[in-house]
Amino acid sequence: MTSDSQNTTHFGRETIPETEKAGRVRGVFNSVASKYDVMNDVMSVGIHRIWKDAMMDWLAPRPGQRLLDVAGGTGDISFRFLKRAGEGHSTVLDLTEPMLIEGRKRAEAEQMADSLDWVVGDAMALPFADNTFDVYTISFGIRNVTRPAEALAEAYRVLRPGGRLMVLEFSQLPNEGLQKLYDLYSFNVIPRMGQIIANDRDSYQYLVESIRNFPDQETFLSMIRAAGFEQARYRNLSMGIAALHSGWKI
Repeated sequence: MTSDSQNTTHFGRETIPETEKAGRVRGVFNSVASKYDVMNDVMSVGIHRIWKDAMMDWLAPRPGQRLLDVAGGTGDISFRFLKRAGEGHSTVLDLTEPMLIEGRKRAEAEQMADSLDWVVGDAMALPFADNTFDVYTISFGIRNVTRPAEALAEAYRVLRPGGRLMVLEFSQLPNEGLQKLYDLYSFNVIPRMGQIIANDRDSYQYLVESIRNFPDQETFLSMIRAAGFEQARYRNLSMGIAALHSGWKI
């Protein structure tokens, strides 16, 4: 193990070798897969649904578009996208197969299986050709990627010219006092909920800590621009508890 910052990364409050992060993240989501959608409702008091609807409002899906939903888990974003588009296709990619299995069950129940593909894969090395997709989304996933800049570069590569990137992620409140109140809730309540509902305190402790390690809105915006995206901008949701970042491959 080396202390070189290029070879280490954050896993919650821990500093670990980069080579370990994907496996650790996979372990978290293997553990919570069957309760993930329920926990999202409990943790956000249902507000995550409003955020995802706001994402679709800004994205404005169109018929016939091909979506790549990275870290797409149980397919929540893809289902919304396809319903808004009316017709289209979504490929859901996730590092964790149990999350995809839960999503496939839902797709079959909602009779949408023909419009969806489910792929186990890594956001930093997408198994797709250049210029393949019209839209790339990643929702509450990029903070779990070992090297987010590489994931953004891969997003740019697989999008067609004129394609759009949209990222929904927890972010930072601009008011220090509000941020402290939110941190009190996050660190004291969410892990306890994880214990009660999913019988897994540690995974939800990690998820809370990972939010605090993620770059703020302006810093992440600069990373999107550095990856080559143009007309990049962001919108705060719920005063900055979450944020939407958008960019275009032109």
